[in-house]
Amino acid sequence: MERTFVLLKPDAIQRGLVGRIVERFDRRGYRILAMKMLVPSRDQAEQHYAVHREKFFFSELVDHLTSGPVVALVLEAPDAIVSIRNLLGATRPSEATGGTIRGDFGQTPMRNLVHAADSVESYEHEHSVYFVESEIMDYQRPIDHWVFEPE
Repeated sequence: MERTFVLLKPDAIQRGLVGRIVERFDRRGYRILAMKMLVPSRDQAEQHYAVHREKFFFSELVDHLTSGPVVALVLEAPDAIVSIRNLLGATRPSEATGGTIRGDFGQTPMRNLVHAADSVESYEHEHSVYFVESEIMDYQRPIDHWVFEPE
């Protein structure tokens, strides 16, 4: 089992797509361990995008992330990091295939609706910007035996 961090950006909330996006995670069997809606502070946004601090688009990323509410999630499944990123599709919606979240709903590279951790290290950093450990649930569902057990 692996955990990953996902952030539904302000454009997902503004366009009323939260339910449709979260439903895709649910339908695929990802276990939602934490979920909250908040407006990120500038400090949180800068921490979140710290790896891009020296890039020309850093301030635009921070401005967008702080422009309205976001939904932060911690999800769990086997190979969650790679499988969630595949479900999201390419960063540029014009390059994302149909059937992916960005391919179906994304508009521009900045307004691509959702962010997901790209590694275990990213997960560790990113989820801690939005959650304290006591907010992350650990529970079992009867279906987890069928969904997560190898055949």
